[in-house]
Amino acid sequence: MDISEQLFERAKKVLPGGVNSPVRAYRAVGMAPRFITRADGAYICDEDGKKYIDYVCSWGPMILGHNHPVIREAVEKAVQDGLSFGAPTRREVDIAELMVELVPNIEMVRMVNSGTEAVMSALRLARGATGRDKLIKFEGCYHGHSDCMLVNAGSSALAGGHPSSAGVPVGAAKDTLTAQFNDLDSVKELLEQNPGQVAAVIVEPVAANMGVVNPAPGFLPGLRQLCDQHGALLIFDEVITGFRLALGGAQAYFGVKADLVTFGKIIGGGMPVGAYCGSRALLEQVAPCGPVYQAGTLSGNPVAMAAGLAQLTYLKEHPEIYTDLAAKGEKLARGLRAAAEEAGVPVAINQIGSLLAPFFTPTEVTTFTDAKGSDVGRYARYFQAMLEGGVALAPAQFEAMFVSEAHGDAELDATLAAALAALRSL
Repeated sequence: MDISEQLFERAKKVLPGGVNSPVRAYRAVGMAPRFITRADGAYICDEDGKKYIDYVCSWGPMILGHNHPVIREAVEKAVQDGLSFGAPTRREVDIAELMVELVPNIEMVRMVNSGTEAVMSALRLARGATGRDKLIKFEGCYHGHSDCMLVNAGSSALAGGHPSSAGVPVGAAKDTLTAQFNDLDSVKELLEQNPGQVAAVIVEPVAANMGVVNPAPGFLPGLRQLCDQHGALLIFDEVITGFRLALGGAQAYFGVKADLVTFGKIIGGGMPVGAYCGSRALLEQVAPCGPVYQAGTLSGNPVAMAAGLAQLTYLKEHPEIYTDLAAKGEKLARGLRAAAEEAGVPVAINQIGSLLAPFFTPTEVTTFTDAKGSDVGRYARYFQAMLEGGVALAPAQFEAMFVSEAHGDAELDATLAAALAALRSL
């Protein structure tokens, strides 16, 4: 039994499932998780001294790679002044001004502590601003673990939600309606069947929690049009895509305006953070300006603000990073397709910018139904072989691979060599 396995046995005695977030338990890939000791650049190291090329990147925040010196130095400097004040700081203003400058269609920012909290707060604001109760989300899109987002509408896109987690009251989910990603008709029907009742449609502009599924041409503009026609707000959940697809996020990348936008991950540079943003008219309905209450002791934490400000400033000063990241993502996607063809294994590779995902299916993946048709057992074996080959992927089929600026040609070539060997072993 290696050190990670020993730690996992200890962890299971004091942590539910041995982890503090479910996917980390590696249950979907049938093995004990690796316990990580440090990370640097494109690499992570585990308790057993093994080194891996990392494509989890802390689930997205590490767009510049792990332990980037600019961010590390900003955090070290901030820590010297104290860890938390529970009071306003200059950095909160600086990062909010920078986000407003960089992201289209936002005028104000409210900082919170996680993507889940950002979504929960944005939905409350949407309901408060419209005076409506119902929400539309998409099957397979993940928006954190707040009660109203933990719903499963079953096989019908036109049914009201019911809880998909124990502990979520039926009443908390009854006003959440579920549509199908890339299917505008399913949204249109829900809006027409609930006239004047839908406060908001919330969507991941790129569905990055069912693997990676890109929006079909016309899908996002169609959502904008439907929301305008029915008086609903359009919310982009950019916890993953924000500052990753482009410096201005998915709104800039796709040229589609959202009413509210939620962020996380990259805006904290690896520290716990989230934010919801929108027009002044909407955000000034949040306390203390307006009647929609939301508060947080650690919101705008000075250390998290220092990390996020350093990362966003670096990205602003080096916009060429996005072209470079897209080229790396394309190289990986092409190489993985070629490796799958050479190995004779049916794999669909979806990619956009620095996000990509392999699906073990012979068909294209453009919907959640397509994604669910993937062979999860084969992915588990692929994951294990890749880990053995020195490459760390997400320990579940329905997650994204994240490419960072620290992934150079040497890492990409080593990844593709490992992938060919892993695919041949299947």
